[in-house]
Amino acid sequence: MAHVSRRTVLQRAATLGLSFSLPALAPRQARARGTERPTSLVLVWLAGGPSQLETWDPHPGTPIGGETRAIDTTLPGVRIAEWYPRVAEQLHHLNVIRSLVSKEGDHERGTYLAKTGYRPDPTLIHPSMGAVLTHEFPNASVQIPLHLSLNPSPWPGRGGFLGDQYDAFKVYEPGAGLQNIRNRVESPRQQRRLQGLQVVERTFGHRRNRAVDETLHRQTVQRAIEMMDSTQLAAFEIDREPEAVREKYGDSRFGRGCLVARRLLEEGVRAIEVTLDGFDSHVNNLETHKERAEALDPALAALVADLVERDLFDSTLLVCLGEFGRSPSINPLGGRDHWPSGFSCLVGGGGLRRGVVLGETDPTGQKPEPVHPIEVPDLYATLYEAFGVDFTREYQTPIGRPMAICPGQPIEELLA
Repeated sequence: MAHVSRRTVLQRAATLGLSFSLPALAPRQARARGTERPTSLVLVWLAGGPSQLETWDPHPGTPIGGETRAIDTTLPGVRIAEWYPRVAEQLHHLNVIRSLVSKEGDHERGTYLAKTGYRPDPTLIHPSMGAVLTHEFPNASVQIPLHLSLNPSPWPGRGGFLGDQYDAFKVYEPGAGLQNIRNRVESPRQQRRLQGLQVVERTFGHRRNRAVDETLHRQTVQRAIEMMDSTQLAAFEIDREPEAVREKYGDSRFGRGCLVARRLLEEGVRAIEVTLDGFDSHVNNLETHKERAEALDPALAALVADLVERDLFDSTLLVCLGEFGRSPSINPLGGRDHWPSGFSCLVGGGGLRRGVVLGETDPTGQKPEPVHPIEVPDLYATLYEAFGVDFTREYQTPIGRPMAICPGQPIEELLA
């Protein structure tokens, strides 16, 4: 079973901006004191390329619709796939984009574009949006990672040219806490060990200051120790949540990941990915999506409902997205193939408008280009705008190359 080891914590903790400080204020408490809770990002990542026709853009009774039926939602006139009755009840809080287009039809390249807003470039690695937000909005009151990936896909968010310290901290078993993170010896013995380590570090660092600084070893150890002592680690555990709440999210790794994501938001974590994999449905597309919906429907609906109920929705940008969609045609194996032209996503919260439906795909499958096509970078420019980030501002890469935060343009229909 995959787990987060102490060594992984030591390697990553230096990158997380940890410090001893007071915990972040809960949203209502923050507003009562005249402050605003900074916005966070939750990316519900549907790895493998979910079919728009079996999720948010069904076309029953058409040449491309297959056997999937549609159901009504709380957005008048908007229907989604029958496998999502609970999401249908929450859809009025969200927006539906049905005309996303991407220039990448390969899983790795498509994921790169859909998480960074940039196509892959052999000369550099772009930071994911989660990494940019962590860089732009540090939070000294958070002693646990500010950028996390729960149930990580093979390509979680990376710091890219901003530095490895902004890579997503990976948690493979959300809800079970972090393994190997507690001290196994009493405090006096732990202190003696750390004092011995300092002696070794000073000896090694003699006349090697630059090399030592580049390793981030001292910062890694210090921040790992702070994290190990933090009460905020409880956010990774769900045992204290009422049984009814856990049941609402569903008994799945993905459901537990969404519940942990909500708990992390309450601690002030900046950016969280929660991955549900298995959407690469070249074979048995219908059965694949029906099975995946058993985990996605309760968990996503519960997350939206909880964010609204707990006054977290307006301070959380929620995006449900995959790297591309699925072809209108069904292949001889009953599957749908990669389709980067006209796929769907859900987005809401963070001060965006609610209940907007954008784009339209051709129910006959004869027109590959959707009505009102929206490029992936435009989606990210919209999210940055909602965060208050000047997405046109240029970073300097390590080799001095200027690089805009995002090359897209905001979708005005979504901005309040």
